[in-house]
Amino acid sequence: MGPEWIKIFDKKMEQLERGDTWTMVTDDTIMVDKLPEGWQQYICKTNGRFKCSKCKNTWPSQRVMVLFFMYLSQSTHRGTVKVRCFRQECRRCADPIFEEPRLRKENVDRLLEKLIEKIRIKCYKEDTGVKQKPFVFDGRVDGPHEARHCQACHYGICRQARGTPEGLVSEQAKG
Repeated sequence: MGPEWIKIFDKKMEQLERGDTWTMVTDDTIMVDKLPEGWQQYICKTNGRFKCSKCKNTWPSQRVMVLFFMYLSQSTHRGTVKVRCFRQECRRCADPIFEEPRLRKENVDRLLEKLIEKIRIKCYKEDTGVKQKPFVFDGRVDGPHEARHCQACHYGICRQARGTPEGLVSEQAKG
């Protein structure tokens, strides 16, 4: 997550005109279904690209998993969103490291649009009835998803049976 994410998020939150102050931060320690009391979660799958920092190999992925935790304090009117983008490692390197995904601006916009919808539903108790646009695919994928190189798979998050292409939501977040 870079400054572009925060800029898009801030702009979208301003459009809600709720009067609350929201901040977005990266937190690579958050884990699915391990929420502090009062927090909600949203898991979404998008498309992106990865680049190995060692051998410079690049690859597209249709399974870039993003985890959001969100919390709104009713007393202080301050909201916080924590974001974790799960990484993938290069299949060519002998000792690979998990690399961060690179997402197209259009997909960041759609991802944050979906997050805002979840904030409206979970934190403001709105019935949005909004139909979201699909993500823009970033390249051709020639083979299956390689679970052994996917950080989200290591944590049991990246499983097709858990959700839909529009976004994955845990049972706790549905409540």
